Amino acid sequence: MTPLDDETTASTVRLGVWGLGAMGEPMAQHLLADRDDLVVHARRERPALIEAGARWAATARELGAQADAVLAMLPDLPQLEEHLDGPDGLLAGIAERPFLLMIGSTSSPVGVRELADRLPENIRVVDCPVSGGEDGAKAGSLSIMLGGSPADTDLAARLLAPCGTPVRLGPLGAGEVAKACNQLVVASTILALGEATELAARSGVDPAALWELLGGGYAGSRLLESRREKLVSGDDSPSGVAEYMVKDLRFAADIAAATDTRPALLPALRKAFDEIVERGLGGRDIAVTRRFTAQRSATRDSA
Repeated sequence: MTPLDDETTASTVRLGVWGLGAMGEPMAQHLLADRDDLVVHARRERPALIEAGARWAATARELGAQADAVLAMLPDLPQLEEHLDGPDGLLAGIAERPFLLMIGSTSSPVGVRELADRLPENIRVVDCPVSGGEDGAKAGSLSIMLGGSPADTDLAARLLAPCGTPVRLGPLGAGEVAKACNQLVVASTILALGEATELAARSGVDPAALWELLGGGYAGSRLLESRREKLVSGDDSPSGVAEYMVKDLRFAADIAAATDTRPALLPALRKAFDEIVERGLGGRDIAVTRRFTAQRSATRDSA
């Protein structure tokens, strides 16, 4: 029996985290606090994690050798595939052992399935994109969207529970479909919030008073709660950067095409976020939609 066959506890599984960015590092902190043992790998060390007891793997191969399951919190599949093969790649460290690879990036569901088909049979794959942003990652309250076989997603849910609420949504790729749906709602909401904030300000209405009032009604949302101050103050210093939404909406469009769905809103959102990036605002927080609306309005005013 291997640790991956253990149906009773996740504590016997040696767990690793690959990618320690804005989402990966706080998730790793929660996982480490829950299990007192974690191996981590990223482009550069995170001293706070090491001091807290995490073991550092200098290469992807070392990560694979020291873990039975790895959560990959990388930007997308290319960053993962870049370090799978070769003498220092993840696969070299895993060899022929049973292994669970949990893909936490927002990626194409087709791409995830194609990657799983290319991997050796001993490597089981679960897609597990998350929603909740940096705030949710730090609070351990993320929504974790699982796709994969029942046995693999059950294990992934037990491993990732310290980071939030994991829910199996279907076969491999289902988590990425759910994340695309989530991002469609987030993109439409933050664009509406940015436009409404600028509209209010240009009309002499105090945006802070506006959202204090409307936040308790149907216009209220978790997104408004987390971005209200940024929208009101105009401080769109990066947290969840806007340019990532371009990729996410492209995946949503791919899913729409594959399912013969004809959305009315999605094309407009893609056009808007493409324009945000073209205007050099892609590195700002998604609350940049207010600044974006102001810039578009200023362009029209001067025309």
